[in-house]
Parts: sequence; structure tokens; C-alpha cells
Amino acid sequence: MTSITVFSRSCCALLTFFLLLQAPAYADTDQEQQSTTYRQLEIFSNVLSILQQNYVDEIDTKEALNGAIKGLLLSLDPHSSYLPPEDFRELQEETSGSFSGIGIEVTIKNELLTIVSPIADTPADRAGLQANDVILEIDGEKTKNMGSFEAIKKLRGPTGSKVTLAVHRQEWEEAKTFTLTRELISIQSVKSEFLAPGFGYIRITNFQSHTAGDFKVKLNELNDEQKVKGLIVDLRNNPGGLLDQAVAVADVFLSSGNIVYTRGRRADQDNTYTAHSQPNDVRMPLVVLVNEGSASASEIVAGAVQAQKRGIIVGMRTFGKGSVQTVIPLPDGAGLRMTTATYFTPDNRSIQARGIVPDVEVPLAPCIEQPDQNSHKILKEADLDGHLPANISPTEGGDETPPPALSPKLAEDNQLRTAYNILKSIDLYATFGKKQ
Repeated sequence: MTSITVFSRSCCALLTFFLLLQAPAYADTDQEQQSTTYRQLEIFSNVLSILQQNYVDEIDTKEALNGAIKGLLLSLDPHSSYLPPEDFRELQEETSGSFSGIGIEVTIKNELLTIVSPIADTPADRAGLQANDVILEIDGEKTKNMGSFEAIKKLRGPTGSKVTLAVHRQEWEEAKTFTLTRELISIQSVKSEFLAPGFGYIRITNFQSHTAGDFKVKLNELNDEQKVKGLIVDLRNNPGGLLDQAVAVADVFLSSGNIVYTRGRRADQDNTYTAHSQPNDVRMPLVVLVNEGSASASEIVAGAVQAQKRGIIVGMRTFGKGSVQTVIPLPDGAGLRMTTATYFTPDNRSIQARGIVPDVEVPLAPCIEQPDQNSHKILKEADLDGHLPANISPTEGGDETPPPALSPKLAEDNQLRTAYNILKSIDLYATFGKKQ
């Protein structure tokens, strides 16, 4: 067999480019590592040259190099990726609040394409897809060895078009097929309401560029309507988003101390984000809801609240995505998304692959339909014939106070009901001392 060592002009240029690109990084590396890198780049250049001259079909050099870059990043971790110009634009659109797709965040977990969480009120959510479901196929194409960004590109598409998924869940004996119609996913990342008089509820579906500002607006609206005695912040199925927005939301509850650390390979990648005392800091009792679909930025907020003992975390252990991705624009409109650091809570706990363990663990229970009240009615004293009338004390008055109106969500969601009961108990306990 003939050994081919010739370099084409394009390959020589490529090798020169790589060497120039890497040169600044070699200032702090030893000579052996530098020599190893040069040798491997030379091998890569030789392989490309051989393929250009001998492969059965003509090779698109740009496509081949893009593939090589994607493979390089995929070999590092599930979250690092090369974003061609179209994908980079889609990422920017998503963080600004809208995209066309089915509404799920995915990642690579145990080498499988796994749903981090469905976004509320999207095709994926309405179809019943859940956190930790594994997507085996997209439109008949197997997802093994498919990166998360490549998968996201296939899941997205024109509004009104369809995509078919083969999905496996741990408790299923075999995979199930879902055919979903893509929609324009316009994400309103913050929603609020009262669950009962005085008890507020704010849900954050993901952390976009305007989430912290929207959160403060919703909180002010609740306070303007009536005094908030306790607040539930729902981060369930929130796949994360922008770090600065998570820090800003946590800062609303914390007046001092640290919110999160990030630690990287280099000293300039180590950062500490600290809370600041502000006139509008939230002082009322706080419960944060999390589950298996709470990831990344959601875990930062929950971890900071838990570590500083500012509130009670309720739900299930979170996803455990504790890595920081930095997106660097490239000259041709593409982007490089790479993991540059990992998150640590203020009490120095790593989030990566561990998640946040709730203070009160509550598995989600399916809503059980209430039986017909007339079919199995439980008798009480008032139902008995000839019962004695109720005695009303002189100070009590003749009219009973009607029970407060409660949100229907409390009857349908046992995790939310637990959070509400905790808040109500805290408020009730606080009144005991005042009456003595």
C-alpha cells in the first residue's frame, strides 16, 4: 500500500490556521502538550487531503470541516456544540422569547437523547411528554450519536408542519409514537395569580433576557391587588436559560450573601455572584417548587434559597445540570457553544449530576377523580334527625364567615397543595405569638 503524505494547498492553510489559533493558549502549556497537538493536527490535515484526492465522491470541504468541529465538541460533553449560522440565529430567537417547534428542551443523558422538560401549554406538554422521557427516533431517524443541538434543529420547523417521535419512558414496556404539530412557541416566561387570599403564586417557565424584570412586575401586581402574606415560586419543568436572569431573580429574595459560584479551568472563569440589599427585597415566607425537569438556572435559584435558608424547597430532586455554557460568535455568523465552568451553591455543593434535593420531598400524584358526593356520603352530626342545634356564643355572632375562595390548581396538583399548606401553616404559626 502506498503511503500518501502530500498536503493540498487548502490543508496547509488549514493547518496554519489551527496553529495560529492555538498559539496564544500555548503560553501556559508545556512543550510536550504543544508537540502532541501539532502532530494530531498534522494527522487531521493528512486525512483530509487523502479524502479530497481519493474518496469516491467529491468532498465538500466546508461541510467536512463543520462535521469535524461538531464531532470534536460532541466528544467533550453533551452541552458543547458548534452552531451553524441558522442554528445560532435560532438560539438567539429562543432566548428572546419565541421559536417554532413542539416546546421541549433536550439534552444527552447516559448517551441517550433525553427530555429535560416540556414547556407549559405547548404541543409536547399537551401530548403528555415528561422530563426524563427518552427520544429514540425523530421522523424515523435514530437519535443515537445525535447531538442535542442537531436534535433541536430536527424538532423545530415551519409552523403547522408535523414531526413524529418514538419515545420511551422507564415504566413503559415498549416505546410509543407521538406525532406533533409544530407551533409558534411564544414563551411568556412569568405567570402569576393568587391561590387564596394573601397567598401568591408565580411560575417561571424558563429564564429569558427579560425574565427578572417580568418577575418583579408580576410580584408588584400581586402586592398592588392585596397584601401578599406568602409566596410560592414554581420552577417545575423549567429547563433553565440565562445565568444573569437566574441571579437577578434570586437577588429579589436575598439581601446579602452569595447566590452562586462558577468555577472553570482558568482563574478568569471563576466568578462569585452576590446578593444585594434593595428597598424592594421580598421579605414574606417563601416556598420554591422543583421537580426532575428543573435544570440549570432553576437549580441556581433553588440552591441559593436553600443554602441561605431563605425558603423551603418542595418537590423532587432536580435534573442536575450544573455546567456553564459560553456562546462565542464566530466570523461567518456561526457560534461556538462550549462548557467553561460548573455551578456551586453558596454552601459549596456541586449541582452537576446531583441536582438540588428538596427540603420536603413530594412525588407528583395523579389527580384522583372525586366520587359522587351523594353516593358515599359520610354522615355528620348535622345530618342526624333530631340533632341539637348549634350553639353560638355571644361574641361569635350569628353569621359564619364563608371559607376563602381557593384556586382550582390546589385540587389538581398535590405538590402545589403541599407548598400552599406549608405557607398557610407558617402564617398561622406567626399569629400565635401575637395573640398572647
